[in-house]
Amino acid sequence: MDYPAMVTGDLLGLPFPPTIERLLEQGPDFLTRAFRRSGALGEDNAVVRIVRSQEFFGGGMGRKLLLGVEYQRQESGLHTELFVKFPRDFGDPLRELFGPLMAPEVRFALLSRREGFPIAVPRCYFADYHAGSTSGILITERVAYGSEGIEAAFEKCLDHELADPLPHYRALTLAMARLAAAHKAGRLGKGVDSEFPFEPGQVDVGARIPYTPAQLTEKLAVLQRFAAAHPQLFPPTLDAAFLARFAVEAPQVLEEEMAIRAYLNGQPDYIALCHWNMNLDNAWFWREGGELAAGLLDWGSVAQMNLAQGFYGMSCAAEADFLQTHRSGLIRLFIDEYAAGGGPRLDEAEFGFMYRLAVAVLGIAWILDAPTLVSQQLGDTRQLGGRDDPALRGNFLARCQLQLLIVFLSEWRACDIGGALRDFRRMASPPRRAAAG
Repeated sequence: MDYPAMVTGDLLGLPFPPTIERLLEQGPDFLTRAFRRSGALGEDNAVVRIVRSQEFFGGGMGRKLLLGVEYQRQESGLHTELFVKFPRDFGDPLRELFGPLMAPEVRFALLSRREGFPIAVPRCYFADYHAGSTSGILITERVAYGSEGIEAAFEKCLDHELADPLPHYRALTLAMARLAAAHKAGRLGKGVDSEFPFEPGQVDVGARIPYTPAQLTEKLAVLQRFAAAHPQLFPPTLDAAFLARFAVEAPQVLEEEMAIRAYLNGQPDYIALCHWNMNLDNAWFWREGGELAAGLLDWGSVAQMNLAQGFYGMSCAAEADFLQTHRSGLIRLFIDEYAAGGGPRLDEAEFGFMYRLAVAVLGIAWILDAPTLVSQQLGDTRQLGGRDDPALRGNFLARCQLQLLIVFLSEWRACDIGGALRDFRRMASPPRRAAAG
């Protein structure tokens, strides 16, 4: 099948190459046109040479390229080390699923070029998207992990190897609150709400819980069998008695899903532009005035959303014990920073109640396949020695799925999410409840 060598972007109107190979063929001429079109490069300067290029393998959303360039005239603020991202290749069966996720990421990258943007993100040199072919391109500065005062990159779901993750999560929480507050206070400029629309009555079909009641019952049975066969992978608190109670409470989420989503989406003060997946691996950290600061990257599916839902997205890969100790403090930090930045003053108890319901809906929708995925990835899992077993630690998907499952179940237990569901079912309009933690 013939695929296009160039497509014209829907946002900036410039033809762009939709693959790594085509980009390298186009070379400095395209990069010059693109950087000028976005405003990253003046008309009196140009990219004159690609000095190095290397495909970077990491994550599963698309293809990535590390690019080194040389300019006709080096200017202050111009980066020569760049990062390029594309969707998966034409013909890839997952392109249709993952390709559209680049559309909001591209819009956000262009938004971040505006003066006074409230948080640190990689400087955008060019970004555009062509909906007709699900093609996208994103070119930014490359974060200098491990040099120039920036900490080394973190891997997802390995927080237990950190001496003290709290400063990192404080930095993430502050960044999340500052972006949300800037949006709420109108400081991101005109058109943001049209670029990132929020329709409280609409729920993306792809986000819905994908199980019938019978299928959910089977998923819960698989979880119980997996946990019984692998006690070394689960903390003692997630024992057979808890999992039996969880199997009774979890179906309530399926029954009340749309009502819960309507509640979460129906509180305007708690809705703002937010990162969907703000784990440690999607950030970089440096010291600023003695405090740790964070920049954020990988903005796939950035959107307006319930902020308690976004908070769970940030914390869902942390350590369960860490969350039980620091969750409430981080929620208070978020609320204070959100208000200080011009957002409305949120109620801590209401935020906590929303958090518990968000964990319930998102966890049931996305995490119950973890036992099956771990088994598929590793084969005979009965021989695993524990979470630090090399076979598990070295398998990204298996390691992350198991950690997300442990955190979800631990939060269910620690936050009494079953109790939150019972409260929700009793009330047509849920009142303010005890904060999570």
